[in-house]
Amino acid sequence: QIETENIMKHAAQQTSARALDAKTRVPKADVQPAQGLNVVVKGRAAVKHAKSIASPDKPKVNVSDNANAPSAQELMEYQRDFFERSILFWDTLRKRANNMLEHERAGMPPLLDFKYETLLDAREFERPANYALLRITQVGEDCWDDCVDLDKPPVIVVDPRAGHGPGIGGFKHDSEVGMAMHEGHPVYFVIFFPEPAPGQTLADVLHALRRFVEDVAQRHPGKPPVLYGNCQAGWAVTLLAADCEGLTGPVVLNGSPLSYWAGESGVNPMRLSGGLLGGAWLAHLTADLGNGRFDGAWLAQNFESLKPEKAIWEKYAHLFNNVDSEQERFLEFERWWGGFYFLSREEILAIVENLFIGNQIEQGLFQICDEHTADLRRIRNPLVIFASYGDNITPPQQALGWIPAVYANTADLKRAGQRIVYLTNPHVGHLGIFVSASVARLEHRAILESLADIEALAPGLYEMKIENPSGDPDCHKPAFGVRFEPRRVEDLVHEMPSAAFDRVEKVSQFNETMYRTFLSPWMKAMSTPWTAEMLKWLHPMRSSRYLLSEAFNPWMRGVAALAEPLAANRHRLEPNNPLIERERKTIEKFTQALEKARETRDATSEQVFRLIFEQPEMLAELLLRMRAAASGTRPSVGK
Repeated sequence: QIETENIMKHAAQQTSARALDAKTRVPKADVQPAQGLNVVVKGRAAVKHAKSIASPDKPKVNVSDNANAPSAQELMEYQRDFFERSILFWDTLRKRANNMLEHERAGMPPLLDFKYETLLDAREFERPANYALLRITQVGEDCWDDCVDLDKPPVIVVDPRAGHGPGIGGFKHDSEVGMAMHEGHPVYFVIFFPEPAPGQTLADVLHALRRFVEDVAQRHPGKPPVLYGNCQAGWAVTLLAADCEGLTGPVVLNGSPLSYWAGESGVNPMRLSGGLLGGAWLAHLTADLGNGRFDGAWLAQNFESLKPEKAIWEKYAHLFNNVDSEQERFLEFERWWGGFYFLSREEILAIVENLFIGNQIEQGLFQICDEHTADLRRIRNPLVIFASYGDNITPPQQALGWIPAVYANTADLKRAGQRIVYLTNPHVGHLGIFVSASVARLEHRAILESLADIEALAPGLYEMKIENPSGDPDCHKPAFGVRFEPRRVEDLVHEMPSAAFDRVEKVSQFNETMYRTFLSPWMKAMSTPWTAEMLKWLHPMRSSRYLLSEAFNPWMRGVAALAEPLAANRHRLEPNNPLIERERKTIEKFTQALEKARETRDATSEQVFRLIFEQPEMLAELLLRMRAAASGTRPSVGK
């Protein structure tokens, strides 16, 4: 309503200006802005000078505003379109809420766009884990016998357990699973269930994954399976490859962080959050309040907070602006994004302490179990690393930074007999690596079609280059070409404040020890299944969704009643309507404002991190001066 009133006031002002223009008989071409007004005016004197230049007897008319002023018909059409889009927008959010609740009632099964059968359920193992091995049996109308070439190696896709449920590698037709099936590979998919087994550890998970690999290898003798690890599943697949020497084929790591301290200053603030939050104790507290479970909704919230201008504004503004064409795509993605799974207390502590804060994988210190420590130098099967410069969750530095940490130089890598191939995308975001249809049809298809060439490479480091002259992502060889250019390990070295992260680790160990000793017993005593369930449903990532369902909000029944006839008799706005352009520009301005606020937040966080962990002497001096100022004394120099 406020926007409508502003538009009507603006139209009235333009009408008055036109009437005044006709009354004074001043041609539009003669109305020129004052010469002194096209400069930045500073001070009262400059303002007075600018006013003296302007002609007092000529009215100032904004010609561009006159030309773009909406007519009464355009204003009425925009009001009607705005109302219709508002109803359809809220109805889309209502459908999202219903989808979330329906998925929850169904037990949150994996959101795969393919038929499958369950081969192994790790919940029934001697050391239970909430994982299962599936075999993809049908793609669309094509079944296993129509798609699979048994001469090709099987592909095992492992999805990340980073807050959401399984399915990102195969929740639509053009995906990693779809491309592998269309290329003729037998495809297996590793899923996990919403609730972890009681006391489940990372060792239990890795033992279950090893058994899955052994089962697939037995089904395809002489064809070691290709391991496909997405995001956080990448480090699990890497540890599995180090532990299953000779059992697996090539390992493909998509957006997978293995060097957690690496990153670009001012661009990747997520790596600093462990230090700014005081270490692992907060994750321990959250798991204690969850009655031994860590709610994955917190991880999803962390992802959204990285770029809030996209997560809390641009995503919904884009839906509102294009509700007719974007509704189905929005609901399809949100069905997966809104399903939050749990990790056990033991798992989340091991992940935070050993990976995010300890960075132990690249250092060869990650202890899988009491008698076994992971060593990446034991991996002999080829590694394919897919990263993107548009990925702010796993930047290329984190995907590749472990290589110079494990291998001293290129000669060392060659002596180890290892082949590492990496390819990068210039712009796609983190989720786009897994869910983008164009990425699946080009990069993932190119990887699968080049597996034999990769295995035939001599030991060394290579960059995979895809040449696609047609620009069509849905093409096969020889329509696109692939070449492997040798690279040097030494060129992957990136500077990072290792001493600062060492201090972070020590602070985390101290805080975790204090919390475990003095507070954790009380938190465990106060937590019950009822309180944990209450906290689950009060989490803002859930409540912001399900409260828009008519099951919780009776007003949404009216929205649903209005949306159906509106969708059937939609009056879409003409694309050249000037008001829709103003709407888009307003959305863009809000996006830019939020982006600047986020950049300020990140810059401040980085400065605080540097002050605390990179320059502790300066912080000590600052605290000393503050204490001296409070006491009214002057600190001694050098103290």
